Amino acid sequence: MLQTNIVDARVTFHVQPLLRPLVLSSGSITQLTEAQVQVTVQVGSREAVGRGSIYLSDLWAWPSPTLSHEFRDGALHDLCQRIAEDLWDLCGREAAHPLELGLRLHDQVLQHQMNRIPILAQAMCLSPFDAALHDGVGQALERSAFSFYGEETPIPSADRFFPGQGAVAAVAALLRKEPLHALPAWYVVGKHDDLESEVKPWVMSRGYRCLKIKILGQDNVEDVARTVQVYRAAKRWGIGFPRLSVDANEANPDAQSVLDYLQQLKETDQGAYAALEYLEQPTSRDIVKARHNWRVVGALKPVMLDEGLTSLELLEEAREQSWSGLALKTCKGHSFVLVAAAWAHQHGMLLSLQDLTNPGYSAIHAALMAAFVPTINGVELNSPQFTPAANAPWLPPQGRLAQLLAPMDGMHRLPEIPVGLGASLCNEEITT
Repeated sequence: MLQTNIVDARVTFHVQPLLRPLVLSSGSITQLTEAQVQVTVQVGSREAVGRGSIYLSDLWAWPSPTLSHEFRDGALHDLCQRIAEDLWDLCGREAAHPLELGLRLHDQVLQHQMNRIPILAQAMCLSPFDAALHDGVGQALERSAFSFYGEETPIPSADRFFPGQGAVAAVAALLRKEPLHALPAWYVVGKHDDLESEVKPWVMSRGYRCLKIKILGQDNVEDVARTVQVYRAAKRWGIGFPRLSVDANEANPDAQSVLDYLQQLKETDQGAYAALEYLEQPTSRDIVKARHNWRVVGALKPVMLDEGLTSLELLEEAREQSWSGLALKTCKGHSFVLVAAAWAHQHGMLLSLQDLTNPGYSAIHAALMAAFVPTINGVELNSPQFTPAANAPWLPPQGRLAQLLAPMDGMHRLPEIPVGLGASLCNEEITT
């Protein structure tokens, strides 16, 4: 029933300006290129077009002190175009379950090391094709893409990670039977953001209660002071129980420095320490070359693996290093994320869902992922904060997607659970 053929694939590119720069430890982002993808699939006698998108964020996925943004952006464009042209070949040239097709795509693109582009950037480029593939199958069958796991089906690319059970059964055990329709909205607090003029309006006017704090990971005294400053401001603005996370974007040198940050935070302000729910990957993304033992840190606060997870083979390594869980991102590929999440869930690890400033199609995709996959944070969707113009086509007056893409009560709300990965919600509302 789910045996899927790929008929056609296309990609277009759209430059989206950031409302204000997003400052990471590796630099500042002022604009992003959005890759929008269409994949035509055939399931039995039914044919449909699925859609997906992602920002080609070279600063996040391909940081480099020697290569210009223009060079990296061009290489990512070229890779996306090559994937569109070769999608059927990259997916094995034979019909299969969409999960198997997505995993083949992931393995083939990363295996070829195209243009010497880093693995994380390659995964980012293939992700909208994987999403569009799943969206298209759902459109063809008039089903949610999260309903594809009710029948036992061999998944050769992943079954070895689930001996005696198989990947389909593991994914089925992961997914909520009743998906959530409301997810907490997180505001990203940049290192240099003015709290009163930039953050407070989102708390007072839009009801945000969850704050993700960008720290630089080089000076714990400074990072603790900023964390406490944000917490106390949130309390001053009337948030009874602020929810905090911190993200050093891999800038911490080792696990000991993270432990010292937590200990200093607890000594400085126990309220801020209690409000801190987890930390996104604090240290280098290469977890094989830069191994750390997170057991002591994880006993205090969950520490979540993000950029360091680029293959299913690294899951056991992450568990051996005592990472608390996975900070999932849909920009790594829908199939890869589902299988990695199922493995982590099976092994008692936590899950969160983070963002790559997903707009439009990709924002709906991420929200649906969080609706079905149990996460500790709900979902991070920061395109309303950074690239609201990219969401404008989906937001006519009184549009159904306003509560998802422009929340005013501190919650991202899904109007319904749509077929596929939700691109149809955009298609019905798009005004430009």
